[in-house]
Amino acid sequence: MFIASKYNLPDIELLKQKSNQFLIWTPDKVYIVLGASNNPEMALNLDTVIKDNITVLKRPSGGQTVMLTPNNIIIAAVFFDKNTLHPKDVFLDINKLIISAIEKVGINNLSMRGISDIAISGKKILGSAIYRSKDALLYHAVLNMGEPSSTFEKYLKHPTKEPDYRQGRSHSEFVTSLKEIGYTRSYHQLENELSISFERSFGI
Repeated sequence: MFIASKYNLPDIELLKQKSNQFLIWTPDKVYIVLGASNNPEMALNLDTVIKDNITVLKRPSGGQTVMLTPNNIIIAAVFFDKNTLHPKDVFLDINKLIISAIEKVGINNLSMRGISDIAISGKKILGSAIYRSKDALLYHAVLNMGEPSSTFEKYLKHPTKEPDYRQGRSHSEFVTSLKEIGYTRSYHQLENELSISFERSFGI
């Protein structure tokens, strides 16, 4: 039986804070992160994952299994104000901030799809999840800057649950990246726009 390690990536540290905070970061290597209800045997092409020595973690938040790579930007935010602890509102508000930042670097026609995805032309570029404790709510998302969809196809099985707009499509048919749709600027430029948007929203 394959055992995933406990989620220990930088954004989990936000839960140790005492005020609303955000974090934007890029993974140092490839990780597979299982959702709270996922198990490795059902979610992963395990032989390939083990052969390639991919680190597998299990996060406390819901949603389906995701891959994090150095070609992604990870966006996280934590809220301690009980007035903001409504997942649907957090998904909506944070995804609007992200869409605004992406539009400022020249990518348009983005939309919110499913429960919490951001898509363009019906293909997913961002997925997000929420972990809610007694006192805090942690939002974290994966924005695909340039990872080929074939990577996800290689390591991940088709999810047991999917948003309605996926319509049974494989990872290669369903996922895209900002690079694939024409983004040619640096990751740093978009990270900067994201930071500005979040700083304004958080009053920093």
